[in-house]
Amino acid sequence: MNAPAAITLRRQGAPDLLIGYADAVAAMPVNPDARRIRRNAAARLLEMYPHLREWLSRPTPARLADLKRTRAWPFLSWCFAEGHLTPDLDLLLAKDPGDLYRQWRARNPADVQLITEVASRFSWSANWTRDVSRGGLALICLTAGKTLRQLSDEDFAAFARALAEAPSAGHHSWVHNSARAFSLHQACYELRICQQPPRQARPGQASLDQRVQAISQPEIRKAALRYLTTVAATLRFSTVGLRADSLIVFTEYLAAAHPDVRSLTQLTREHVEGFLAHNHKRPWRGRVARDQPVAPSVSKRTVIDLRCFLDDLALWGWAERPPARLLFPTDIPRLDRPLPRALPPDADRDLMAAIGNLADPFARFGLTLLRGTGIRLGELLDLELDCVWDTGSHGSWLKVPLGKLGTERTVPLHETTLAALDEWIARRGPQRALPHPRLNRPADFLFTERGRRLSAFRLRHGLDDAARAAGLRGRDGQALHPTPHQLRHTYATSLINAGMSLQALMALLGHVSAEMTLRYASLASPAIRAAYEEAMSKARARIMLPIAPVGQPIIPGRVDWLRAEMLKTRVAHGYCSRQLAAEACPYANICEQCDNYVTAPEFIPQLQAQLTDTTALRDDAAERGWHTEVARHSRVIASIQNHLQRLTSDAPKPGTSKLPPRAG
Repeated sequence: MNAPAAITLRRQGAPDLLIGYADAVAAMPVNPDARRIRRNAAARLLEMYPHLREWLSRPTPARLADLKRTRAWPFLSWCFAEGHLTPDLDLLLAKDPGDLYRQWRARNPADVQLITEVASRFSWSANWTRDVSRGGLALICLTAGKTLRQLSDEDFAAFARALAEAPSAGHHSWVHNSARAFSLHQACYELRICQQPPRQARPGQASLDQRVQAISQPEIRKAALRYLTTVAATLRFSTVGLRADSLIVFTEYLAAAHPDVRSLTQLTREHVEGFLAHNHKRPWRGRVARDQPVAPSVSKRTVIDLRCFLDDLALWGWAERPPARLLFPTDIPRLDRPLPRALPPDADRDLMAAIGNLADPFARFGLTLLRGTGIRLGELLDLELDCVWDTGSHGSWLKVPLGKLGTERTVPLHETTLAALDEWIARRGPQRALPHPRLNRPADFLFTERGRRLSAFRLRHGLDDAARAAGLRGRDGQALHPTPHQLRHTYATSLINAGMSLQALMALLGHVSAEMTLRYASLASPAIRAAYEEAMSKARARIMLPIAPVGQPIIPGRVDWLRAEMLKTRVAHGYCSRQLAAEACPYANICEQCDNYVTAPEFIPQLQAQLTDTTALRDDAAERGWHTEVARHSRVIASIQNHLQRLTSDAPKPGTSKLPPRAG
């Protein structure tokens, strides 16, 4: 019944597009009246606009009015699905698609199946899988005029531009369709259809030329751009950007306080001194602007960058340099040196127990790896699948990639940490390598999920959840919010407390200077503790020597301890507790060696007993190698022998008496 309609259209010289649509309508499972209505609507639209491509260039509101009047949207849907026309995005967003997407899916079932398989691999939800594989895929392929296998990275970029410019795309529509395109682009990258993974829409980084436009003085701006371009050959891009910000801060101060200064050759020490005072208390600027003084570290960095700039210009002999040196080492602010904020042992224990129970596997394994290896957060996110090195004799090691200080290192892995790594790798599964942001090569990053690299947000969120579950509290009783970097401090502190040398700790932490590692030596170091205990034992020995009350004996245990442990030096009615490290006491036995010392024959037995004791002490000191004590005892022995020799030679004969002369 419908075949004659197509034949009639051919006899009437109707356009081939209308004849083809009539054939398609004849195959539709609808009643004859519906077929006739569809053919007539298409004929009316073609009668009004014989060239539909010209009609597509009309404003969207005018086209919507034409479609409402002619009711030819089913005809246009057929044209779009068959590839006779390529719709623009604004029209598809403004018009209810009807069965357009269903028609496209019916003609491209293999494309839908490919996206569904990737969605299953990435664990997308059922609703999101249907939305992307049906509506999102059809929308992008229709506007690009291509099939799935024909799409490219440029098609997704063109879709993003068209979406941003489409008048019919409200905020909700922009958000929803941007997410669709992102997921579809991700699937295309995984299928190796596209060569670049999708990136979140972020503002691009300004070039050096754009940055220095903030410098209002033309001559200084020219010198700053030349300088920044030169140092960019040896410094990282981020470092050059920070140095540019410091120069901008300085020139902004000059423009406000010294508008007459237009070139660097006009700078004097007075200008710099004013800037140093201003820089110390200037408020935050840029995207973090707030009415608070900048952090001391930011203030210091600005002075260092300015000093490098002026010193380099003088060293290189540039004509734009100031006439004299204006900044000196003493101008650089000194910062406080707080100790690393390690968690106490009990808090560390409770926190790690709570981390082991986190529901988020990335937070659970990532935080376990941070605590077990002491690596930085950026280093963790840059780990690749081949980061574990197994050695037959020295166990498993973690290869830490280039990080904050541009160095690589290896860290030994504990069994618990290695088990966490293996479990995450098993969960991760195979995924296509992603471009490395710095090294310009594909990289199999360890922490990826659903074709994307994972960020630090989930780690910080998981750490807060674990601290809350562990009931950690600060000094003010409020909930404690530890940071991922505190796990690094806790790792290093536990090792230094266990007796690890600073050289080994420096290698593990990836420090490039010993000064960075020496901060941990100020913590509870066992070496410092041992020295403290030794000193305290000596101090306690002096302070706690018992004084015997009159008529009461000294505690026998104390005397025995002095005899066994202390230097064997007998003094009047006791022992000297002087430490060996203090060498010989200059006051010991001083009376026997004094020129004013006078003795008498009745003291000969005591002197002979003292001579015997001192000789024994000298021999004992000689055996121990206490040379200063040997010398002291020898002097005492010589003095006593002289006294005894004089007394025996001057001793009275029997029946006589000889007393020492009376004074005065």
